[in-house]
Amino acid sequence: MAGAAARARADAPEFFTVNQLAEDLGVTARAIRFYEAKGLIAPRRAGTTRVFDRRDRARLMLVLRGKRLGFSLASIREFLDLYDADRTQAAQLRLLLESTRERIRELERQRVDLDQTLRELREVEAEAERTMRKRDESRLGADAAD
Repeated sequence: MAGAAARARADAPEFFTVNQLAEDLGVTARAIRFYEAKGLIAPRRAGTTRVFDRRDRARLMLVLRGKRLGFSLASIREFLDLYDADRTQAAQLRLLLESTRERIRELERQRVDLDQTLRELREVEAEAERTMRKRDESRLGADAAD
């Protein structure tokens, strides 16, 4: 399995255009340019063409994963900056653990709030159904009396 992954990496292109990278990662070229403008990736230029390398691709994958998990761009930037500053990854791993735990707590609070909102909405729905049923029954009773 590890041999196949190493071969796949070896077979992967060294450089990507913005469109190749967008297609490969399932995002738009506009999204990539946005992350570039925010300084999260820094492609080289070949004339007027942006040229992304494997490092840019890996960083973009981390950015996309971070966004998918609900982290802010500022948090993602801090994480990426730590990676660049400390190749041992000790500070990066501490930050990742701290950030992940905080995100889990935040999502659990949101889940409690969401469950509460769903319970209330179901109560409103049930009350509306009861009211409609009573109106329909009283209307049917009035029609039958006529």
